[in-house]
Amino acid sequence: MPPNASPHVAPNLFDHPKYWAECYGTSDYLPTSRAEMDALGWDSCDIIIVTGDAYVDHPSFGMAVIGRVLEAQGFRVGIIAQPDWHSKDPFMALGAPNLFFGVAAGNMDSMINRYTADRKTRSDDAYTPGGLAGKRPDRATLIYSHRCREAFPDVPIIIGGIEASLRRIAHFDYWQEKVRTSILMDAAADLLLYGNAERAIVEVAHRIASGEPVAQITDVRGTAFVRRDTPQGWMEIDSSRIDQPGKIDRIINPYLNTTEMDECEVEKRNVQWFSYEDPRSKRTDEHKLTFHPRARLQRDKTVIRLPSFEKVSKDKALYAHANRVLHLETNPGNARALVQKHGQVDVWINPPPIPLTTPEMDYVFGLPYARLPHPSYKGERIPAYEMIRFSVNIMRGCFGGCTFCSITEHEGRIIQNRSQESIIREVEEIRDKVPGFTGVISDLGGPTANMYRLACKDPKIEAACRKPACVYPDICPNLNTDHAALKELYRTARNLPGIKKVLIGSGLRYDLAVKDPEYIKELVTHHVGGYLKIAPEHTESAPLSKMMKPGIGTYDKFKQLFEKYTKEAGKEQYLIPYFIAAHPGTSDEDMLNLALWLKKNGFRADQVQAFYPSPMASATTMYYSEKNPLHQVTYKSEKVATAKTPEQRKLHKAFLRWHDPKNWPLLRKAMAEMGRQELIGDGENQLIPHYKAGEEQLVYEAHRRKNKGGEHQKRVGKPVAATAGKPNYGKPAQAAASKPNAGKPQGGKMLTQHTGLPPKPRADMGGNKPKPPGKPKHRSR
Repeated sequence: MPPNASPHVAPNLFDHPKYWAECYGTSDYLPTSRAEMDALGWDSCDIIIVTGDAYVDHPSFGMAVIGRVLEAQGFRVGIIAQPDWHSKDPFMALGAPNLFFGVAAGNMDSMINRYTADRKTRSDDAYTPGGLAGKRPDRATLIYSHRCREAFPDVPIIIGGIEASLRRIAHFDYWQEKVRTSILMDAAADLLLYGNAERAIVEVAHRIASGEPVAQITDVRGTAFVRRDTPQGWMEIDSSRIDQPGKIDRIINPYLNTTEMDECEVEKRNVQWFSYEDPRSKRTDEHKLTFHPRARLQRDKTVIRLPSFEKVSKDKALYAHANRVLHLETNPGNARALVQKHGQVDVWINPPPIPLTTPEMDYVFGLPYARLPHPSYKGERIPAYEMIRFSVNIMRGCFGGCTFCSITEHEGRIIQNRSQESIIREVEEIRDKVPGFTGVISDLGGPTANMYRLACKDPKIEAACRKPACVYPDICPNLNTDHAALKELYRTARNLPGIKKVLIGSGLRYDLAVKDPEYIKELVTHHVGGYLKIAPEHTESAPLSKMMKPGIGTYDKFKQLFEKYTKEAGKEQYLIPYFIAAHPGTSDEDMLNLALWLKKNGFRADQVQAFYPSPMASATTMYYSEKNPLHQVTYKSEKVATAKTPEQRKLHKAFLRWHDPKNWPLLRKAMAEMGRQELIGDGENQLIPHYKAGEEQLVYEAHRRKNKGGEHQKRVGKPVAATAGKPNYGKPAQAAASKPNAGKPQGGKMLTQHTGLPPKPRADMGGNKPKPPGKPKHRSR
């Protein structure tokens, strides 16, 4: 197995010799049927991409990006979008690909796409025409791979996308409440590509096209595969165990010769990271490795052995340990390969891909996308496309490291930027070509709105850094926080002819923004459309420390600047803070304190977000193992408090909606059990009122108001929720009432007595009679 490429040297994405099919040129849309192939003069496809999303030829859709990148390399690429998975026939529609199938579940993990955080089936799918649910299977990557294999047994299968990326090692599966094997094993695929896969897919495609068997392609960064041995010349570090209680001797690395004790201190200075081994474990000589303590490890010839699937599926502490090691090996500048045994074979994971340079990002986003859904959908609305059709992605990646988020695990923590010229060209293309454009760019952002061109001040420090976040527990002093390039981009974009407004719709990292108040002024004065969303997530230190999020004091500082510049601009604008319920590390008391903060600051959340344990996230590891992988894991590590039962998760969500009369019985009971009855009453500093006769009528009226188009706030000036999704906070009632459609029923949201609206209490008909004060009826699920 050849060594992996140096992290500082990678061939340009567009420097590969073109495949012979380049003579066919580019197509308006990648073909999805035999008829479209015939129209292009193709007898076959070289590569066929199978995806769980509708085919939208836009750079925000993964299948379009990979398809266009491969097309630009001279390959003939076909698309099979949302096939009927109940038989192999739809997977044979374009014939057998000459090189391989590329399989992905879509822009979202198929399980998260279909199920809510409470494991309830969603009624819609934003990536499907008409928003219809049920157009993709659960665990779509597995099902699609099996059907491809059934259709054409000899064609290689390469899986990718976020579903494969986040399941590349043994992982806890929230929906089955167990640890599953690497998706490579379940899908029986030949190769897995994780992260942003342009560089890897281009190299793999050219090597397969040159006749190299896919089983021999084992040296591409950002890939995972199955093998049965460790190749000759490689150093294996055993990290399959964690410390047991007992004596720890002076040797810091388990592979040092015991005769060289005097040189241990040298080794301590030379080796930056290592794994302890249980000193009582019995190892045979054939597995022991020895090296001179003055010799440095060759990172590109070193692999770290994680605990096996069989071990992590039975031992939660080992699971947390494996997750910690994986996250320590995510910096492309210093990451080493990982290996994890599954039965008799190993799943080998190469180091992460080298981030794309700015010219490469410009190349990818400058390809000839139609920027529209495929014509076969006949103009049917695709909600995910409607959300992004007037938006521009200016960068990739996130160095925030939030433990509940999958962005860093998938896109990496190094920001990959487009040039200002490339971004402006896309804005002009939207203005000139996209139907329905009214002059408003809905977003100029990315995973985080204000990380554009932010990076470590020293590339050498960046390449050596092993911190999971650049902004926690505070902003790293080596991080450049100057938003000058972003401010210049905003000014250039909004001054283009035909552009009326450029909004920022992506989430804002406010702890970075406060380091550059002039950026906040620029943003608030010109780029906020009434609301600006930010995500403090919580107010209490215990959950915030498990999220790796800044304290609420930073939010307060940002809020002061936001309000100051809003007033100076003579505008009426509101912050939309997001909060998470039931995150690991959150106690009932923490949620109570958050509810008190919400009331004090006048926020009334309409929809609330409960913690969703997505595969491979550090917070998911906390949820499953009740260990904290942000620190060294031992069997005696402090237990992480976790809301797992439906009752406790419901209670945490109820605290976020403290103002809803439907939640008052549950909250009263919980607060009484917590010994916090002093917070029950009508006082300004009390959270919820005592039980009052006729409370059931309040519940009924709350449903009625929701039935008429949203809850209304009586006190003008207090934000109130008005949108679905994450916790959101709308305009004051006065502003909302000024809209022409205010108070009208929303389509598809009507509640009746048969679909959720409770019957009006009628004592004369033996209905729900009000209970006397002090004896509220309560039943928890």
